[in-house]
Amino acid sequence: MLSHSRALVKARRGPQTTGESSLPSSSIFEYEDFLFGYIKDIPLISFNYAGMNNENEEEMTLRQVLRASVGVMGESPLGMTEKVVLLGGKISAVKRFKRVVIRKNEFGRRIERLANIGNQSHYLVPLTAYLYAKRIKFVVTHYYPMGTLAHLLSGAKEEGHTALEWKHRYRIILCIARAIEFIHSQNPPRDKNLKLNVHGNIKTSNVMINIDFTARLSDYGFVQLAEQAAVEDTGQAEVPAPPLGLVYKEKLSQESDIYNFGVVLMDILGWPDVERSDHVFEFCVGGEEKQASNVLEIALRCTNSLLDARPTINQILSWLEDSVK
Repeated sequence: MLSHSRALVKARRGPQTTGESSLPSSSIFEYEDFLFGYIKDIPLISFNYAGMNNENEEEMTLRQVLRASVGVMGESPLGMTEKVVLLGGKISAVKRFKRVVIRKNEFGRRIERLANIGNQSHYLVPLTAYLYAKRIKFVVTHYYPMGTLAHLLSGAKEEGHTALEWKHRYRIILCIARAIEFIHSQNPPRDKNLKLNVHGNIKTSNVMINIDFTARLSDYGFVQLAEQAAVEDTGQAEVPAPPLGLVYKEKLSQESDIYNFGVVLMDILGWPDVERSDHVFEFCVGGEEKQASNVLEIALRCTNSLLDARPTINQILSWLEDSVK
């Protein structure tokens, strides 16, 4: 077990690795009754599916997770994400929801169904466990030290970091598209009142980056678990509004997923001036401009205001893969 002294230390503000707005963490002290043993500890419910190696791991409990928190990574309208260092040094991420309006049994049914599907894909962030208690609801996921696509893109712009090379951007684009293809191909598309063939919250802060610049899409189906709440704009106040007036759609549909993917593509492209015929991409060299221009054309098709005019993810993947040949 971790020492009590760790529970007495307020979680430090961590680096903004999720692309969400950062807030100082007070989450440990919000649940101090659990930490000091005034309330009975609660075991987490783990996911054990094919390809997951949870069999030999010690069962996690709420008290262990709260004590293991080392900092808030970010906050979104759905909730707060924290980095936790568990027993044995394993690092995970915890997504704590703000407004869960469904009952415990229904929450469990939905998250287990989503995890069962999502953990089968190499392009979605795996879910490890979850907890539904009266005062706190969260899921435990894999942790990615490279952070999110939003963080990488904003770091290059605001902090003077080296811009992502085009080959890395294109690899990330392909991974996101394959994640969406996996989700949109789910059959049956529904499970009672749960939509399985829609992500619902595609954005750069929900794209986690591996050290080899492959990517995984997080938060699959999470908008069907909790309501979105207003978030204090503390971490992104100086980020300029996107050109063209493009903002993420919140409607739970495949067409909105495609639109939001188009917004992600524009962010990856650096928001080029679409009025110019000779697009200039500062991160491109050699013959990469043609490939980047093709991606720009896809982004514009995805963000078409007419739903029927937007391409399917299968069409998009075909265009992207043809561009590699």
